[in-house]
Amino acid sequence: MSESNTSMNAESGPSEGPVLRLGHLYPDQLNMYGDRGNIIVLRQRSAWRGVMLQVTPLEIGEPLDPDAYDMLFIGGGQDKEQDEVARDLREVKADGFMRAVEADMPVLAVCGGYQLLAKYYHPAEGPDLEGIGIFDAWTIHKGKKVARCIGNVALAWGESTLVGFENHGGRTYLGGGAQPLGKVLAGHGNNSEDGREGCVYRNTYGTYLHGSLLPKNPHFADHMLRLALDRRYGVGSGAHLLPALADAEEWRAHDTMLRRLNVSPRSHYFEVARTS
Repeated sequence: MSESNTSMNAESGPSEGPVLRLGHLYPDQLNMYGDRGNIIVLRQRSAWRGVMLQVTPLEIGEPLDPDAYDMLFIGGGQDKEQDEVARDLREVKADGFMRAVEADMPVLAVCGGYQLLAKYYHPAEGPDLEGIGIFDAWTIHKGKKVARCIGNVALAWGESTLVGFENHGGRTYLGGGAQPLGKVLAGHGNNSEDGREGCVYRNTYGTYLHGSLLPKNPHFADHMLRLALDRRYGVGSGAHLLPALADAEEWRAHDTMLRRLNVSPRSHYFEVARTS
């Protein structure tokens, strides 16, 4: 399904039901491993409940107005794309982005986007890329002779699990006060060393999970939507506006991945973080 057939942008006509507005940062530069599929999932899971998700691309050179959105998404890309994006993020979008984060707007950042929301990325070659410092974290690429972190991955998250696919050369390390998204049950995670994956600050979530992340993790997709609905329409709105769906196929895909990784779906616990 092409984005031209599935996108609903901010110029679309009015909706009689609830509406959420999502800003998609750098959709052309940062779309590795099907990250646009996360947008499709959020839109479809909203539509099935009568909620319209309006998606607006935020390209290089365009400022970010935090009052214009209810959610933000930034995906992953190769190092050559991240240089231009990092500069734009710092010089054009950082102020609006920081205000959105501090106002508890839900944000999902995947792979390269995750790295750019941290303090800096030290690539295998060339100068460091300065991030915008939302996460107390930094990323170091240890050189092309060091094996990449590649493969399927499973995390403990809350009383459930998250699954996905990772492919990153950089190793991300969290500062002392930073909270990871989850505990690695299989795979590499942030750095293949400390058993942690991703980072959370307020309602901003950074992760290396591609695949795309949300199709096989419907509970996490709904978590992001609930945060956005509660913020826009009041606490409890998300639970009211997002009744349960028949997610048998999604959970079958999720559990198939867990079985491939020899991970039990019900024997783990990791506290869902929200830091301020």
